[in-house]
Amino acid sequence: MEIVKYNNASDIVVRFIDTNSLVKCTYGNFKIGSVRDFYDKTICEVGYIGQGKYNVTENGEVTKVYKVWSSMLNRAYNAKYHKRNPSYKDVTVCQDWHSFQNFGECFDENYYEVDGEKMNLDKDILFKGNKVYSPDKCCFVPDKLNTLIVTCNSARGSLPIGVTFNKVTRSYQTQSADGKGKVVPLGHYSSPEEAFEVYKNFKENVIKHIANEYKNVIPEKLYHALYNWKIEIYD
Repeated sequence: MEIVKYNNASDIVVRFIDTNSLVKCTYGNFKIGSVRDFYDKTICEVGYIGQGKYNVTENGEVTKVYKVWSSMLNRAYNAKYHKRNPSYKDVTVCQDWHSFQNFGECFDENYYEVDGEKMNLDKDILFKGNKVYSPDKCCFVPDKLNTLIVTCNSARGSLPIGVTFNKVTRSYQTQSADGKGKVVPLGHYSSPEEAFEVYKNFKENVIKHIANEYKNVIPEKLYHALYNWKIEIYD
């Protein structure tokens, strides 16, 4: 950090060497090293706050936009998070959203709420399999809709999604959430492929039904993505 302009002890301009950013401050704060570089990559060594209207805290509370932004960066770049959620190992965030101020603008343009539901920033409903958080690929999704398409690999092992092997009956069984808080048994079958087809048809119909319930309160592009969602055998 170096002084590039000195007007008086209460008005100087310093430049941070690493980021080349300029900050106005007092000489006293410069001397004790308490001047903050808003472009220092303090979040996961990637994200920086920048200068603008979006704040980390307001009235002593962490802002919603900061919580969403920092959580996104942690999902993409936090090694401890990847150990618990290995599917995020290859996930990245577009360069534009490394800036909290840029993300804040997109947040204001796109964030909405549905009857107080928790809202999730989703990267792969609009574009299945997408691994980059970016303005053109992401959208906010009510938690109920988001959980409809979350997959779990631990129980099924190498079997198709929605299918497990019942050691007692020596058959392949399937079940699915009905979108209303209940799990519906869908029967036992002689092959995993047969069980999967039953699961696929049931689950796709559930997603269509719930998408229709939300049709008038979610973005049109999200509605179409959900209504046309296809369950693949090894999702």
